[in-house]
Amino acid sequence: MSPLQSKSSAILLLLLLLPWAANAGTLSVISTDRWVHVVRVYDGDTFRTTRGERVRLLGINAPEVAHNRQREQVMGHEASIRLQQLISGKTVRLSFDKVRQDDYGRTLAHVYLRDNRWVNAQLVREGLAHVYTFEPNHSRTKALLVAEKQARAAQIGIWSTDHFRVLAAGKVTARHIGQFRLITGPIEQSSGWSFQLGRLHISVPKKYRQWFKHPLQLTPGQTITVRGVIRVSRTGNYSLALHSPFDVEYSDRSIQP
Repeated sequence: MSPLQSKSSAILLLLLLLPWAANAGTLSVISTDRWVHVVRVYDGDTFRTTRGERVRLLGINAPEVAHNRQREQVMGHEASIRLQQLISGKTVRLSFDKVRQDDYGRTLAHVYLRDNRWVNAQLVREGLAHVYTFEPNHSRTKALLVAEKQARAAQIGIWSTDHFRVLAAGKVTARHIGQFRLITGPIEQSSGWSFQLGRLHISVPKKYRQWFKHPLQLTPGQTITVRGVIRVSRTGNYSLALHSPFDVEYSDRSIQP
């Protein structure tokens, strides 16, 4: 058999095997999921595999543990211990969204145990992490938001603390600057990509508008809840930037994309 004939036969064999491979689950050669072994847990949302790969749990954010000059955030230790209990020393399945790596070179993934428990949602459900969405990785955000709302309603974990409890828009003060918070209240005025919520000026920066289907359609008096980091503008006003449609919840409607 000539080299050309050998190559053609190999291609034909591969084509014949593709239908089988598509249904082979985690053994499939074309599957996007893969299994890794956890060797170290850094905090409540980051770990390292035996191959040295750093993995960041996708779609959530757990309180920080103390590192370098940063102090531990409220319940950071508890979140880290819980993730250790769930995955340390175990083989877990990584499942991906559109963007697989962040700016720090970490792999972004939804993590599943062998019994199919979804670790990301487990931490959110137990009140040890909150939803943290950056587009275009939003395929499982709605499910995570449902889990978070259950934890918030039960006031468990971080939602039982002053640092994370949902904050009324009229009570934002200088001590909240730099904090990630959920803020709720009635809209006072709205104009396209920005609106006023209590003492906060809320806006959608230009680089994030591509993820919204249209400018914000809000009316004065409408009560909403927003999530993000509270900043202070050059003029001294409190502000918050929305990165995703999932950063807004509407009290009179279900969670909207």
